[in-house]
Amino acid sequence: MSTDAGSLTTDDLEFLRRPLHGFLSMAGGPLPPQPRPVWFEATAEGTIQLFTGPDTLKVRQVRQDPRASIVVAAPVGERERWVSVAGRATVEPDGAHELCTRLAARYWDLDDPVRAADLAAILADDQVRLVIHPETVRRYRY
Repeated sequence: MSTDAGSLTTDDLEFLRRPLHGFLSMAGGPLPPQPRPVWFEATAEGTIQLFTGPDTLKVRQVRQDPRASIVVAAPVGERERWVSVAGRATVEPDGAHELCTRLAARYWDLDDPVRAADLAAILADDQVRLVIHPETVRRYRY
């Protein structure tokens, strides 16, 4: 395992741009933390972002305590690998629908009318972006 003081490497970003699920934990939640699988995007600036509704538990927890982390692991059948990012999370009011659209295209086949309707339903609701600003990055590769 290696630790970097807070930045994602080019290799990390390449791995995180794959359609993998991340497991998000929020500091303001129950003890022990209850990670939840989420879609996410690693940005060129080295942050991690996801979308959620403005009144969700995730948003309430970030406002209570902004510490958050996400762990992303390689799927079964690949060599063992994971990246963990921990840092302060912010709630951003803009760009959530665009992020949602990009992520839906990454995770779903939007030519499927059911998935296209699912995306339309998500876009019909208000959304915000949660952005994790890395303070600690840990990684493992076997």
